Amino acid sequence: MKYIIILGDGMADWPVESLNNQTLLQYANTPNMDMLAGMGQNGLFRTVPEGFHPGSEVANLSVLGYNLSKVYEGRGVLEAASIGVDLQPGEMAMRCNLVCVEGDILKNHSAGHISSEEAEVLINYLQEELSDDRVTFYPGVSYRHLLVIKDGNKHFETTPPHDVPLQPFRPLLASVAQDSGLHTDKAIETANLINDLIFRSQELLQNHPINQARISKGKDPANSIWPWSPGYRPQMEPLSVTYPQIKQGSVISAVDLIQGIGRYAGLKRIDVEGATGLYDTNYENKVAAALNALRTDDFVYLHIEASDEAGHEGDIPLKIKTIENLDSRVVGPIYEAVKDWDEPVTIAVLPDHPTPCKLRTHTSEPIPFILWYPGIEADSVQKYDEESAKQGVYGLLKEDEFMRLICQ
Repeated sequence: MKYIIILGDGMADWPVESLNNQTLLQYANTPNMDMLAGMGQNGLFRTVPEGFHPGSEVANLSVLGYNLSKVYEGRGVLEAASIGVDLQPGEMAMRCNLVCVEGDILKNHSAGHISSEEAEVLINYLQEELSDDRVTFYPGVSYRHLLVIKDGNKHFETTPPHDVPLQPFRPLLASVAQDSGLHTDKAIETANLINDLIFRSQELLQNHPINQARISKGKDPANSIWPWSPGYRPQMEPLSVTYPQIKQGSVISAVDLIQGIGRYAGLKRIDVEGATGLYDTNYENKVAAALNALRTDDFVYLHIEASDEAGHEGDIPLKIKTIENLDSRVVGPIYEAVKDWDEPVTIAVLPDHPTPCKLRTHTSEPIPFILWYPGIEADSVQKYDEESAKQGVYGLLKEDEFMRLICQ
């Protein structure tokens, strides 16, 4: 048996009044996912354990069966792995967004989805101006970058910028809660350093030629950094240790975070031409890469980011389009390609978490999933969506139950 997980990031949602109180999965035209739901077995999966923030790092680690209480070290360390930064003892990594601020308002988390080429110039500029023997900036993809601080203490609070669009940013700066039990001088010093870097970046970036050019074209400037999710190098075992069925596997994603998880999970990273992490991603190239990998590998983790970004923008028609693209351009072609292979293939389809358009950020509700392989006994579910999955044979899964189910 071979295995492929098709993950539509953030595609679960809430009922929408303008859609007759249907969710976007209920409303969208998804004949291929509905077909798999009707032929396969279904259920709900709580990907965000109690006490954890509903970030993509938490949810995707859960999908892959990791014990969050043992391996979770935040988002930055995973993105460090993706871009080849080998964290050393004493080094703390943080995800470092380029964001757009207007006055005291954090306008958006992505600097208007700045291009990687523009962003690299700005991050390299900050590296020249702000780095020292403790502070290092590394460019990533689009608005997603990395900040590494030597001798940093991670026990301070940060706010994911995609959680707080159009809110004042000053109350959201890095801080150490006095009643947290972690109110140490080193944590306070590290938080103060982060905030100082934020304000210094704003002074440096506001008049940079890249931003002046963006403003002249009516685009949002990348006029501030926003570091968040600090952590140290995680202690993750490769999937092959826990799941002997997975001797070798691959990860396909345009997102550094997912590539970093894949690296620690022992998966081979496959870069795909035209993969953007947005609505214009090259679905066909990603499908071709996944099918090619399945011919030699036991396991493929195919991650599609588009629905999550549409949810963060609160764009209902766009998110519906991304769900329908996933159905027609990914799920359908993969099923048609592998259904008659001599070596059977298990297909799992699911999001990592909901990203409701109304809220414009992630939530912790359980997500619906489909599991299909040749010869599986179908349950009663006939459609793929949040409500239908409640009638699935698997009920509600948690922790590593989903991954163990796939690899049984």
